[in-house]
Amino acid sequence: MGAQWKAKGRAEAADAKGKLFTKLAKEIMIAAKAGPDPSMNPRLRLAVEAAKKNSMTKDTLERAIKKGAGLLDDGAVFENVVYEGFAPHQVPVIVECLTDNKNRTATNVRMLFRKGQLGASGSVSWDFNRFGAIEASQPAKAEDPEEAAIEAGAQNVEPGDDGSFRFLTEPAELDTVGKALSARGWNLTSQELVWVAKNPVTLDDEKRAEVETFLANIDDDDDVRTVYPGLA
Repeated sequence: MGAQWKAKGRAEAADAKGKLFTKLAKEIMIAAKAGPDPSMNPRLRLAVEAAKKNSMTKDTLERAIKKGAGLLDDGAVFENVVYEGFAPHQVPVIVECLTDNKNRTATNVRMLFRKGQLGASGSVSWDFNRFGAIEASQPAKAEDPEEAAIEAGAQNVEPGDDGSFRFLTEPAELDTVGKALSARGWNLTSQELVWVAKNPVTLDDEKRAEVETFLANIDDDDDVRTVYPGLA
């Protein structure tokens, strides 16, 4: 019985790592659309660093860069597709996908929204703001995050996980603010465009658990890149 449990655990761990690599590779492909040189493409540089931290092989990493930049003659064309709708209990959701087969993705997303409600374009995005988001940790010489946000030109800053901070910017200012924070010694770990709900929904524990299960199932799909729920 113990051996069976261990075998199952190893299989689940391998599956989880495979899904993580798929997500990381897609982030690299998205970033590489703006250029395949990490030194000239801040978003790609951060995506590559994240992949290396998770032990992605050099061949897999380089292939993802070339595929995203359109340098491979394999016929695969990846597109960004955005879906909008509602999770259970009328929680608005935006789902961003990266796919080489829009029909497959659309079918999967419709199935995943069976316990919610899939909407048309614009059905919930009006209730979200579009921001640039930069995750960063403090420099060796500690600096007040709010002061750093003001000096770098960010609109807002909020505590993140593990002592990090998230700086929010106008979408067009994302790269500029990222460079300014780096110049001040902040250690950037991610830099991307995000959706932030204007009126997040508050739920009790039972309903929240139901919504979180719904969101986890969506996020688990290989074509799904990011899920943005309007959940408090």
